[in-house]
Amino acid sequence: MPVTVLVVDDSKLARIVAGKAIAAHQPDWLRVEASSAAEAIDIVEGQTIDVAVLDFNMPEKDGLALAAELRAAHPHMPIAVITANIQDEIIAAVRALNATFVGKPVTEDAIGPFIAGAALRLRKSGV
Repeated sequence: MPVTVLVVDDSKLARIVAGKAIAAHQPDWLRVEASSAAEAIDIVEGQTIDVAVLDFNMPEKDGLALAAELRAAHPHMPIAVITANIQDEIIAAVRALNATFVGKPVTEDAIGPFIAGAALRLRKSGV
């Protein structure tokens, strides 16, 4: 069964850029997109999502709140929070949720370690 990665960002262009960076490392992974936290929750409730890549700065509910909600429901899901807002407090909050901080712009090099770690974790868990 292929791995499904959810890319959540209110910017269509940012979702495309992140999707391409992910595909460069894992071309066989299926990518599902959401433009908001609410849409992401609907997707996660309706299908199996193995990995989540979340924008931090979104209207209504930010990526940190979404990451906390996903972590509570899926304790072992690899989650990355992406943002151009590189502050120690945000990085610490992301890490406190057992998620990975990735700075924007999302490049193949920037997201590579997260994708490699997620793939290893999924292989170990039999996904």
